[in-house]
Amino acid sequence: MNGRRGLWTALALFLLVQWEAGSWGMTLNSIPLHPASRRAHGADPGAPPPRHKRNWVWNQFFVLEEYTGDDPLYVGKLHSDVDKGEGRIKYVLSGEGATTIFTIDENTGDIHATKRLDREEQAYYTLRAQARDRASNLPVEPESEFVIKVQDINDNEPKFPDGPYQAQVPEMSPVGTSVVEVKATDADDPTYGNSARVVYSILEGQPYFSVEPKTGIVRTALPNMDREARDHYLLVIQAKDMGGQMGGLSGTTSVTVTLTDVNDNPPRFLRKSYQFPVSESLPVASVVAKIKALDSDVGPNAEMEYRIIEGDGLGVFRVEPDRDTQEGVIILQKSLDFETKTSYALKIEASNRNTDPRFRAHGPFSDTAMVRLAVDNVDEPPVFVAPLSRMAVSEAAKVGTVVGTVSALDPDSSNSPIRYSIDRNTDLERFFNIEASTGVISTAKPLDRELNAVHNITILAVESLDPTQVGKGVTLITVMDVNDNAPVFAIEYETFLCESVGPGQVIETISAVDKDAPPSGHRFFFSLSTEAAGNHNFTLRDNKDNTASVLTKRGGFQRREQATYRLPVLIVDSGSPALSSTNTLSIRVCDCDQDGTPQACGTEAFLLSAGLSTGALMAILACILTLLVLVLLIVTVRRRKKEPLILDEDRDVRENIVRYDDEGGGEEDTEAFDMVALRNLNVARDGKARRDVTPEVPTLYLSRPPAYRIAPDSGVFREFIWERLKEADVDASAPPYDSLQTYAFEGSGSVAESLSSLESLSSDSEQNYDYLSDWGPRFKRLADLYGRADSGTVFSS
Repeated sequence: MNGRRGLWTALALFLLVQWEAGSWGMTLNSIPLHPASRRAHGADPGAPPPRHKRNWVWNQFFVLEEYTGDDPLYVGKLHSDVDKGEGRIKYVLSGEGATTIFTIDENTGDIHATKRLDREEQAYYTLRAQARDRASNLPVEPESEFVIKVQDINDNEPKFPDGPYQAQVPEMSPVGTSVVEVKATDADDPTYGNSARVVYSILEGQPYFSVEPKTGIVRTALPNMDREARDHYLLVIQAKDMGGQMGGLSGTTSVTVTLTDVNDNPPRFLRKSYQFPVSESLPVASVVAKIKALDSDVGPNAEMEYRIIEGDGLGVFRVEPDRDTQEGVIILQKSLDFETKTSYALKIEASNRNTDPRFRAHGPFSDTAMVRLAVDNVDEPPVFVAPLSRMAVSEAAKVGTVVGTVSALDPDSSNSPIRYSIDRNTDLERFFNIEASTGVISTAKPLDRELNAVHNITILAVESLDPTQVGKGVTLITVMDVNDNAPVFAIEYETFLCESVGPGQVIETISAVDKDAPPSGHRFFFSLSTEAAGNHNFTLRDNKDNTASVLTKRGGFQRREQATYRLPVLIVDSGSPALSSTNTLSIRVCDCDQDGTPQACGTEAFLLSAGLSTGALMAILACILTLLVLVLLIVTVRRRKKEPLILDEDRDVRENIVRYDDEGGGEEDTEAFDMVALRNLNVARDGKARRDVTPEVPTLYLSRPPAYRIAPDSGVFREFIWERLKEADVDASAPPYDSLQTYAFEGSGSVAESLSSLESLSSDSEQNYDYLSDWGPRFKRLADLYGRADSGTVFSS
């Protein structure tokens, strides 16, 4: 650093010498002067001013940046041709940095820099110079503008604004493969010297990588770099200015290079043969075993494909790759049977899904291994010959009729005997039984197809030697139909007959239903019963399509004469044997309008035009009646609602409670203590209920007031009670009869001793109560009673 500072000092001295020699400077030649200036220089002010050619000797001023000397740095000199050295001219400097950075000697025109300058902050300064007459302060030259340029020195090292760098390059890349380009910047002046000319070099990272000196491009320098051997490299790149020469400044950055994977490694099994046990009870689609071929590559380059290329288990097993673990998963495709085959052999190949053509010449990217699967014998439950069996039985079958037989076998070599039973959860009503040793199923109850046409029962087969081994089979028993149900009307017909109807008109079409289900379908036959065959009012016509029409034989039906007719109809089915039933059709005579719509039938009005049947009208009437009853109940309850005994709802319902807001309630202040203690001791209450708590029992159960045992000589008390009862009977605002009413009566006097803490004058007390008269009018009565001037009056409480 000291050597570099000496170099710059020598350069500055050289520049100063050049300046003093006159190679740098600025001369302001004369131009027409102000008249006052001409008079000052002895010229005739009246004569026309002489014309002078304006002549500038101009060299751009330079000042060296980062000057560290103690004295101001000499920049240059300004001189006017008018200045003859007599001291009449002064020089003035203005513009950027004038008087703060740059100063001028007003007598000589010498310019100095008083502060240290930095070209990277400001590269040049624009200033204005003027020569003025010292006496009149008038310009003798026009104002001139000049530039002081800050001359650069190499004081900034190169920097990497984008560093540190992260880069990737595929492994096995050829020499010279571009990895990344680094870029350094230098704040020095690139147009002056070599201060900003940067050269790149690599400090760390050889011999694997190199960098181009001028461009900063990092390239691979070694072939066959293997990611599996080393996948990360840390490089240090240097940028040096001055073209890399000695004395230049430098900066460094780091580059982390990651080798990315290529598929240059084939998969390999750790072993050439594998053996796994397989239970014969495994269900189909179960995972039997897993094998894995290792691949040093990663990502898509390590993805595997597995396949069975040969072996005796090609149709029994299959292998699939696990995309997460890249394992080969062997899956069972068919059920195993130890008694049939005890082992299987598979040859499995593992290969890369994605291969790189550049490395195919290195060898096959696949590997094979033998897998032997040994079947383990387990004690299996019995197996039904037919897991789902179908049987049929007539619903007319008698109890004990054989329905069918089921059969199950023990798949194990032990061939244990089998016992059969019915899972009663599937035959709750116990319609069937099964022979335990033979599997013969028979009926245990009469069957009815119309209640249950198909019985789905589960048969259990249990090994006799090992009852824990249970096999299950399903048996569907279909109940065959027999003709055991007679046909009936399809619906409950409601037939209306207009009074104006003529003979031969169809008034109703009827159909029938039958719970039975004959194989060829139903065929019904309709006719009038024997007792109705000769009637003169109606006839029946069988339409041969399982329907029949009811026709009138005459006209002139009158509702007043007969409002309802009942027509018995005989329906016969086509079963074997045939069954029949007689169904009665009710026909009501109605008053109809011109369109034949019934208006009134019998004594009732049918609103058929509104689509309301008799049942709907009755439902509406029932709803209306229910609403009326509810309204009456609500009104009754509200009328009987009890009025409160006391208007203040916050007060408890107690015995003879009177509230005062003034002081000195005395014995009437019943909220402070129990008043029972002040009553006649001959009056005792049977119950022990608290009187200071509102009873929690509903009012309905308090119709009887608490019983009191009244002494024989308490006639006054009885008279008091009767008077109060009479007053309540005639009082319209009194509470209801089923409410609790209490009356407090103390009697003519109290047999208790005086409870007052104040002693009378007749006692031996030495207490003087004369001071009570000083307490005010409220205590005057007490002062009169207990003062010493009064006679011995006793106050009893």
